[in-house]
Amino acid sequence: MANDDSRQYLLSSMNDSLNLKETKANPTRIRSHPRSKRPPEKVAEGQEKQHPFINLEPVLVPREFRFEYVLMLLGAYLGIGTLWFFIIEDQISGTKTNGIVDAIYFCVVTMTTVGYGDLVPHSSLAKMLACMYAFIGAALVGLILSNAADYIAEKQGNLLIKALHTNEESNSTEVLMDMETNKVTYKFLTTASLLVVLIIAGIVFLFMVEGMEFVDAIYCVCVTITTLGYGDKSFSTRGGRVFAILWIVSSTVCLAQFFLYLAELYTERRQRALVKWVLTRNLTFRDIEAADMDRDEVVSGSEFILYKLKEMGKISQEDVSMLKERFRALDVDRSGTLTTEDVILS
Repeated sequence: MANDDSRQYLLSSMNDSLNLKETKANPTRIRSHPRSKRPPEKVAEGQEKQHPFINLEPVLVPREFRFEYVLMLLGAYLGIGTLWFFIIEDQISGTKTNGIVDAIYFCVVTMTTVGYGDLVPHSSLAKMLACMYAFIGAALVGLILSNAADYIAEKQGNLLIKALHTNEESNSTEVLMDMETNKVTYKFLTTASLLVVLIIAGIVFLFMVEGMEFVDAIYCVCVTITTLGYGDKSFSTRGGRVFAILWIVSSTVCLAQFFLYLAELYTERRQRALVKWVLTRNLTFRDIEAADMDRDEVVSGSEFILYKLKEMGKISQEDVSMLKERFRALDVDRSGTLTTEDVILS
């Protein structure tokens, strides 16, 4: 919402500047299609204008991401792999419990690159299928699960910001601005919390169900979620492997997202520091000269905004040039403004 206000101010400043120059060049020119203004909303006496709390999900969560589509792809990938390795079960050696469970478990351990070594292919066919599955899984499953984790973290962040503003008197604009400003922070905290829950769940399960020593349970969890997979400690029972099928996928992806958001948070803070420096530093004659895009020795509001956006790294000179070309293409009557006449002529 704050970005929309900035864009509106920028566009209005550009139009005002262009209109002023056009008036100086041709004082008799009259705009045939003045900008229409919406009548102000009437508010009844004794009633304050309400600021409804709008739904944040359509704004902050991309609608093109379909969680069902992700599950369908993941299910198809695991289904194909399970069928492969179940058929060649006798060509895989190691500690076995149940044919289908072991096949799914082997697929999960392979695609997450954990590779305990408790189940290994020993024939040429099994080795070639494992290589193919590992390469495809590293690319496909990593991308799918990362997007799924990002989607879940963002939705949880939306719920968090809604909860923080439940008892506060704030309108939708303030909430959206707060969420946009601290979006990475909320996603980082959500992912960190989920990671702690998964680590504790893994340790408790290995200690209580698999019968490992407490230190060995911690060791196995760390080796697994970091995808080291030494192989000296792993899930050996049928129930343990059923738990591992979901837990390994969730924990490894969650850790990857945790480090991703940590790096993004660091980068964002550096960017904020740069923005603060750009906005607070004193202007020089060189800045005025660089900001004067039309070389009329006067810097308008739109020129100042564009210059500062470029200095902050929000926009590049190539972006400005591209937008200028687009404006010229839309300005069919070459009036320096966009009106309904341009729409009709185009």
